[in-house]
Amino acid sequence: MKKLLFPSLILFVGFCSSCNQQSGTSDKAKKNLETAQAVAKMFESHDFSKVGDYIAADGVDHSGPRGEVKGLDSIKAEFADFGNSMSDMKNETVKELADDDYVFQWMKESWTMTRDEMGMKAGTKQNMDAIEVSKFNADGKITDHWSFISMSDMMKMMQMPQGNMGMDTTRH
Repeated sequence: MKKLLFPSLILFVGFCSSCNQQSGTSDKAKKNLETAQAVAKMFESHDFSKVGDYIAADGVDHSGPRGEVKGLDSIKAEFADFGNSMSDMKNETVKELADDDYVFQWMKESWTMTRDEMGMKAGTKQNMDAIEVSKFNADGKITDHWSFISMSDMMKMMQMPQGNMGMDTTRH
């Protein structure tokens, strides 16, 4: 019995001490995650006054509605335009992953259109699942952003027929 007591005690102490350790996520990764969450909250509040606190001066949004958006001033203008085109914006986080360089967020996003734009009519409620990917620099600011949404969500927003994805399927 005494032979088992010491190894059991060692295992118990090891188990207890591992429960008190951090999840292994670095402080930088945690800060990156907080930054990405703050950006998502800006769209809900329509307060874009702190965009420069989170996004680098030379940042690039690779998922702009009309192509890449480069530079902080252009990104601020893009955010303000988005804010003016939608109301009731909600971002529900399904899953987030972060490291020292990237944050990946699976978001369920919903909003109401305030004007006709990109095939969506004012007053219509929209929703989609999106994977938001943000890359961070050494200063903890976002340098690059990509957004990936499902084809069916995109076609639903664009009012396209889902059967043939709006493509000409006739043979020539």
